[in-house]
Amino acid sequence: MKPILECRRLTKRYGSFFALSDLTLTLERGQIVGLLGPNGSGKTTLIKLINGLLVPTDGYIAVDGCAPGVETKKIVSYLPDQDCLGDQMRVREAVSLYTDFYSDFSTERAKKMLDALEIDGSLRLGALSKGTKEKVQLILVMSRDARLYVLDEPIGGVDPAARDYILRTILTNYNEEATVLISTHLISDIENVLDHVLFLKEGRLVMNETVDEIRTRYGKSVDALFREVFRC
Repeated sequence: MKPILECRRLTKRYGSFFALSDLTLTLERGQIVGLLGPNGSGKTTLIKLINGLLVPTDGYIAVDGCAPGVETKKIVSYLPDQDCLGDQMRVREAVSLYTDFYSDFSTERAKKMLDALEIDGSLRLGALSKGTKEKVQLILVMSRDARLYVLDEPIGGVDPAARDYILRTILTNYNEEATVLISTHLISDIENVLDHVLFLKEGRLVMNETVDEIRTRYGKSVDALFREVFRC
């Protein structure tokens, strides 16, 4: 079976600036992976390349054996780091949009999660708090039966209770044969759900390890090792 994500010498350059440089990695199925690094390390660039929103300057990237494009959008569920739905849209309209657009979207699963949070489907997204809006967007993303979930800062800017809900939603709603790639700065909040971590620094991959390997080899938590590598 093909890896869910494969990159070989993947490079994205803007003039003389390298957002990503010579990145090679393979991600297998059935794991939760942390994509970690400081601002400007290349995390969002990699995520946009995975989703076909950017074109590589050089190198190779494949999702389930295919170059990012129309076919891969059918199997990748993407949560961007910014609002992706208009404030005038009602919650139920957002659910209807995803139902129509994605053949793997479970309307029943989305409504069940919205009901559990007592989110009124008639409300406009602009009327929701930041935390509630992020929950709605995550519910939409996690209600797909995707092979790769790509979440860019899913817990940034929300309170600890909202973070706990978001992490539980991720854990309980993804296909166990799928892979979840999570980009975040809040490492200590997600460390316990991660199987694998990738450290990016100045566009280069500087660590590609399982969480168990890190704890065994370095005798440290992922958060502590991250702070050491990046001198946080």
